[in-house]
Amino acid sequence: MNYKPVIGLEVHVELKTKSKMFCSCKADYFGEKPNTNTCPVCLGLPGALPVPNKKAIEGCVMIGLALNCKINNFSKFDRKNYFYPDLPKGYQISQYDQPFCTNGYVYLGGETNRHLPSGTKKRIRIRRVHMEEDTAKLIHQGQDSLIDFNRSGVPLVEIVTEPDFESAKEVVEYLKKLQQIVRYLNVSDADMEKGNMRLEPNISLMINDKGLRIKKTLPKYKVEVKNINSFRFAEKAIEYEIKRQTEILSEGKTPVQETRGWDEDKQKTVTQRIKEEAQDYRYFPEPDIPPIRFSDSDIASIECIMPELPDVKMQRFTNIYRLSAYDAEILTRDRKIAEYFDETTVIGFHHEIKRKRIANYIINRKIDINKILPAELIQIIIKDNQKSSLDEDKLSKVIAQILIENQKAVTDYKNGKVQAIGFLIGKVKQHFPKADTRQIKNVLEKSLK
Repeated sequence: MNYKPVIGLEVHVELKTKSKMFCSCKADYFGEKPNTNTCPVCLGLPGALPVPNKKAIEGCVMIGLALNCKINNFSKFDRKNYFYPDLPKGYQISQYDQPFCTNGYVYLGGETNRHLPSGTKKRIRIRRVHMEEDTAKLIHQGQDSLIDFNRSGVPLVEIVTEPDFESAKEVVEYLKKLQQIVRYLNVSDADMEKGNMRLEPNISLMINDKGLRIKKTLPKYKVEVKNINSFRFAEKAIEYEIKRQTEILSEGKTPVQETRGWDEDKQKTVTQRIKEEAQDYRYFPEPDIPPIRFSDSDIASIECIMPELPDVKMQRFTNIYRLSAYDAEILTRDRKIAEYFDETTVIGFHHEIKRKRIANYIINRKIDINKILPAELIQIIIKDNQKSSLDEDKLSKVIAQILIENQKAVTDYKNGKVQAIGFLIGKVKQHFPKADTRQIKNVLEKSLK
């Protein structure tokens, strides 16, 4: 029996605000001494009241807009109740039935995607994008476990997809795209190794009904995997879990619905606990925070400060700038490089330098955009053009001799075989290896008239 993976994702993204989600403590905890960025609110002390961070909420809405979500005009915070040492209040302030953003989507694929047929795209549905606070960090030392509350209360956005993924490679493709989007928005560094972006895939298998008349129903179980802190581990953990579940199903058994963790040393997933359902958390509205209301003008004001997103920028580079999909994809991977290219093309336009040439310099010569200003790059290109350009009289004399020596190619060209000019260009290049091909072609065409 063949089985088809059914994978949904929960991705947590830490926002890089100056203060925490519900208090004024410093949010950047990386490299800080343990338990120095704390107060009664993020320590969960009795009587301390939360005050929502407006900047963090705007960041959540930005992510929702970038993922084509509907922004709800009415939202609220809820208490998610569970006991764990890293949760000082005994509950987490999150969102349950009325999140900020719902029903979005993002596309995977296109010309540069290796995991889908060329030119095809796959739509990944986004169920919800909601706001919550991060937990404290547990540090294990031998038999002891220590708690650092610097991370407690840091703004966290959770992005939940529908179970639309069918392979580990698709998951990695989505993660890279999501990381690119939040970095473009400048709301998070999304560094998985630092914990700015954390992944929890929910994996199950269903019978692959290709060619069979079997009713499509989702599996009655799912396995959540935690402790994934890189794209590489995400791929390995999911592939391992698919293999493990396939073996169980092949024996006529059903995998246990549970939460497992990725063990990097053993290169396998291991059981952590039985997976909870929503009712186990006993959600109820947060009584200390009033509902959040967004007017259409509020949403529009957030949307107008968003930058041009990578997919839109890539379309502009291919459709208007006439770059190849490959070049456009490389240039748009990083917002700073894309904006550097844009600025350089504006300057280059006044010097009649083509965008393709500028793109080639940035991509092939790996220009350090932090050291070379756009105007300086244009000057480098101009100087290189001057070095490669030949005296046209000198070039014409050499071409005249080549045409005499290669009468067959000349005749072929004049009889309509335009590809013959490529042969003649090659002959000229033997004399001038560094010459500009376009210049040689122009002089050749004049000489052949």
